[in-house]
Amino acid sequence: MKAIEFSEQLLNLEQGLLKYAYRLKLDNADARDLVQETFLKAILSRDKFVDNGYLKAWTITIMRNTFINNYRHNVIQNTHCDRTDESFFINQTKSSGSDNPDSAYSVMEITKCIEQLKDKFRVPFKMYIAGYRYREIADTINLKIGTVKSRIFLARKLLMVQLNS
Repeated sequence: MKAIEFSEQLLNLEQGLLKYAYRLKLDNADARDLVQETFLKAILSRDKFVDNGYLKAWTITIMRNTFINNYRHNVIQNTHCDRTDESFFINQTKSSGSDNPDSAYSVMEITKCIEQLKDKFRVPFKMYIAGYRYREIADTINLKIGTVKSRIFLARKLLMVQLNS
């Protein structure tokens, strides 16, 4: 299937995908964002699609998996361990971290440690935390994707060592 044909068929599915997204999320803006993210992933993975008449099922699967991954990411991001003997896991709201003066100091300390990293670790790590994907980082700084993943991993390890000392 050609790219134009694929895009036209994908656009014809928009209303159905939007209805499905509304069932997953109650917020209109989040539902539209989910449809847009689904379109992006479908277009980027067009070469993996086998044209056998199941485009709607394929895109709904992409949407469902994207929704589940985003949900899990949000739950994990809002769960913190309190570091007491009992090690309770606490779900906090988004506003709970930035209102605390101690957290502002931690952000400044973390930022300072990131800036102390060597360029080969700092640049990919900062791009990663800014939201770039591994492929985008690799293309931007002309490295292999495995090298980018390795440098981000090593940057995390170096930051943990610096922050724990």
